[in-house]
Amino acid sequence: MVTTPITCSDSYDHQDTQESCIRSHIIACGGDADHKDKGGERGLRKKVKRFFHSKASSNSSGVNSSAVAMASFETSCRRKLRSGPSVVIPAAPAAACGGSNKRALLCGVTYSHQHRYMLKGTANDVSNMKNLLTNTFGYPAECIRILSEDDPGAQDLIPTKKNIENSLKWLVEGCKWGDSLVFYFSGHGLRQPDFQNDELDGYDETICPVDFLKEGMILDNDINKTIVWPLKEGVKLHAIVDACHSGTILDLEHVYNRKQRTWINNLPPSGARKSTSGGLAISISACEDDKMAADTTVFTKKEMNGAMTYILTKTVKENPQITYGGLLDTMANHIVNINSERWIKSRIIRKVLRHKTLQEPMLSSSAKFEVNDTKFIL
Repeated sequence: MVTTPITCSDSYDHQDTQESCIRSHIIACGGDADHKDKGGERGLRKKVKRFFHSKASSNSSGVNSSAVAMASFETSCRRKLRSGPSVVIPAAPAAACGGSNKRALLCGVTYSHQHRYMLKGTANDVSNMKNLLTNTFGYPAECIRILSEDDPGAQDLIPTKKNIENSLKWLVEGCKWGDSLVFYFSGHGLRQPDFQNDELDGYDETICPVDFLKEGMILDNDINKTIVWPLKEGVKLHAIVDACHSGTILDLEHVYNRKQRTWINNLPPSGARKSTSGGLAISISACEDDKMAADTTVFTKKEMNGAMTYILTKTVKENPQITYGGLLDTMANHIVNINSERWIKSRIIRKVLRHKTLQEPMLSSSAKFEVNDTKFIL
């Protein structure tokens, strides 16, 4: 068996040396065209295509919404997970962090009970991010909430949909002038058709909690309302999302084009609110909305890591004075170099690269700023 050094974060199944990938509109990103999927994944892709096509066709009446569509879809492909019931986590006031103005939520989802979707690098990603926050930026350990599958007995800390949603509320609860907040997510990201006319590309981006097949995904619209809207003047939020299709996962108003060195308007066609309440929200994501992110062993030669997370944390530790522009350039150049030096050798990734789906980290913000003059500070 050949070990594939880099895998799509949308999940590859290596059974019978075949690799397949569940994407947003559910399209395979690699593997042979005539590959027979004994696990039923091909049937699921067809089912989702037919389902969303029918929903899009009937949406002209204005009756359907993304929430209704997803609820029906989830019912049609419901599967049991053994992660246990979701537990509502009460939002903790700022005093719970000992008066610190720094707070972080780190989510690493391995999907350990779903072999087809399992990821091996997310736990390492969370560890690297926690070390960056505590050792480089001075975040107190008691002000960092980690959701993972490491301890099945800690039901309130498993990254279920309900736990993530309540932890997002905890993150911004009682935020005040001078607060620095961080939301980090490492796991699967998908897309679904936008039924609310608030996406320029016609798709909502999502993150996948551990129970997403049962409870559904978390939409960018909902993340925006939960952690962007409440940001008061003087509060700064960073969202760092290492997942496929994560480019505009916070639905912020401005997206930075690294090649053109300019900000691009990302206001929704519907005119829906996407702004803060005076604070600043900045998002760094692993790739563009229509692209995929990767887990890889090429950096450590043994441990699996999210490519963006590993490069970001290592770069900032080695150069604490780096700017946002410098960080974006460094991450993009590292990924290009990996390819040019032939570190990526698997058949499926060569196909991915030919179709120009190699990831490039993205920056978006609730307000424009001088990317190459502003120091990266969490």
